Amino acid sequence: MKPEHLLLLLTRDMPYGKYEGRKIADLPGHYLGWLAREGFPRGELGELLELMYELDHNDLRGLLEPLRGAR
Repeated sequence: MKPEHLLLLLTRDMPYGKYEGRKIADLPGHYLGWLAREGFPRGELGELLELMYELDHNDLRGLLEPLRGAR
């Protein structure tokens, strides 16, 4: 994981699908789980989605809260 990816979770929009336009940090856990089962896309988007899945799955979404205020 790259530290700058945490900030990207809060600023990058989901580019397609049911949750198009929603910030990656705000994607629901069930959708992240579905992506994990189906396979994350390649590239930076896939890395961000996988990181968000890990944060959600391990109940660590709260780590992003201090960063939300820093934006």
